[in-house]
Amino acid sequence: MSKNKAKILGVTVLSSTVMLSGCGLFGGETKKKIDPPKTVAVGDKKASKETAAKEKGQVENTVKTELYLIDKYGYVVPQTLNLPKTTSVAKQALEYLVANGAVSNMLPNHFRAVLPEDTVPTVNISKDGVATVDFSKEFKNYQPEDEMKILQSITWTLTQFNNIHSVKLKMNGHELTEMPVNGTPISEHLSRATGINLDTTDVVDITNTKPLTVYYVGGEENSYYFVPVTRRVNNNEKDNFVAVVNQLIKGPSGKSPLVSEFMSDVKLLEAPKYADGTVTLNFNKNIFGGLEDKEISQSLLDALVLSLTEQNGVEKVAVQVDGKADIKNDKGKKLSEPVTRPEKVNTGSF
Repeated sequence: MSKNKAKILGVTVLSSTVMLSGCGLFGGETKKKIDPPKTVAVGDKKASKETAAKEKGQVENTVKTELYLIDKYGYVVPQTLNLPKTTSVAKQALEYLVANGAVSNMLPNHFRAVLPEDTVPTVNISKDGVATVDFSKEFKNYQPEDEMKILQSITWTLTQFNNIHSVKLKMNGHELTEMPVNGTPISEHLSRATGINLDTTDVVDITNTKPLTVYYVGGEENSYYFVPVTRRVNNNEKDNFVAVVNQLIKGPSGKSPLVSEFMSDVKLLEAPKYADGTVTLNFNKNIFGGLEDKEISQSLLDALVLSLTEQNGVEKVAVQVDGKADIKNDKGKKLSEPVTRPEKVNTGSF
C-alpha cells in the first residue's frame, strides 16, 4: 500500500468514525453518569442571561470573511474568521492579512499571516470589478520564498467578494508590474485564473496544458481543512468536469502532505451532464468508499462541490450512484437535491 493511499484511508476512516460519536463503540448506547441538579442563584441566572446576550451581540456585529493564510506546509489556505462589521470589507480583509496585526489573536494553530508587518493597504474598486490596491512601502519587506504566496493570498482573498473580479497592485502610488523582491511578473489584472498553490508535478510541456483548481484535504486530526491546488492538465482533456473528477481520484502528488478521500477505483459511469448551472455526475458504487449503509462521506462531497464550482457557470452539483439519486451522506442527510457550494470555506474542522 502506497503512503498516499494509506493517508487517504486514514481520512476516510476518520469520516466513518465521526458517525459513531454519541453512541457506543459498536453502536450500543453509551451510559452516562447523571449528575444531581445544581442549585442556581437568581443572580447567577441573571448573569448568565447577560453573558449570553453579550455573546449574541458580538456575533451579530461580525461578518464571516475568508482570509487566505499560510499553513505550516506553506500552502495558501482559506480560513473563515468572524471580523467586525464594516462598510470597507475588502480593505479590512487585507488589513487582517498583515503579520502581527489585528489577526494575531485569531490565527488558527499552525497558520501565519502573509503581508509584512506594518503594511498599510488602501483599496479602490471600479464599477467593472477591478480592485486597485495601493500598499505602503512596508509591503516590500517579505521573504523571497513568500512572493507567490502573497500574490495568491491577495488575489483570492479579494475575489471572494461579488463585486471584485480582478486585482491591480500598486506600492506608494506606483503601479507594480513585478513583485519588489524576486521580480515575479504581475499581470495588469490578477484573477483566480492565475491559480493557487501551483502543482506542476510530472508536467513535461507546460505549454500544452491548462490550469485546473481542485480541493484536497490538509491538516491533522481534529483540525482538517480544504486546500485549493491548481494543477496542469493536458489540453486534450476537453471535458473539464471529467478532468476535475480525475484529479480528485488521482490525488495530490506523492510528496505532498495533502490527501484525497477519493479512492482509486472510483469511476464515472457516463459523461457529466450540465444544465442551468448544475452538473450531474453518475458514479459507480466505489464512491461510497467502504462506508456502511452506502453513504457518501460529507467531506468527499464538499471537496467535489468546491472543485467543480471553481468552473465557470457551475453553481450546483447533483450526485448519482448507478444512475440513482436516492442516496445520503454520512450524516444521514438525503442528497436527492443538487448541492450548492458552501458560502464560506473552512469555517471549522470536519
